[in-house]
Amino acid sequence: VQLQASGGGLVQAGGSLRLSCVLSGRTFRDYSVGWFRQATGKEREFVAAIKRSGGATFYADSVKDRFTISRDNAKNTVYLQMNSLKPDDTAAYYCAADKSLITSSMTNGDAYDYWGQGTQVTVSS
Repeated sequence: VQLQASGGGLVQAGGSLRLSCVLSGRTFRDYSVGWFRQATGKEREFVAAIKRSGGATFYADSVKDRFTISRDNAKNTVYLQMNSLKPDDTAAYYCAADKSLITSSMTNGDAYDYWGQGTQVTVSS
């Protein structure tokens, strides 16, 4: 499984960005996908995730009502729409995938087997 994240950039506070994560090498619909982020000097944290079957979504409290995760199985892509961005959202964003996650593990980065490279999001004040 290979994951390719893209869409990061520099944006002013209050702006929007859409991140994309393309999964290749396996059947996309079989995989749950999560987004995580890591700011400089901080630990990795969960952002959002979408389950493989049914498409149930999960969000960190810090991004709820601002970020939306979605998937397009025809394009093998998961999106993270980020609105009302804040300087605290500045981080490298990573997508991860796994085939056998249970609901209780969706927010746990250690439970994901496959990771993409990061895409940097910088929000200026």
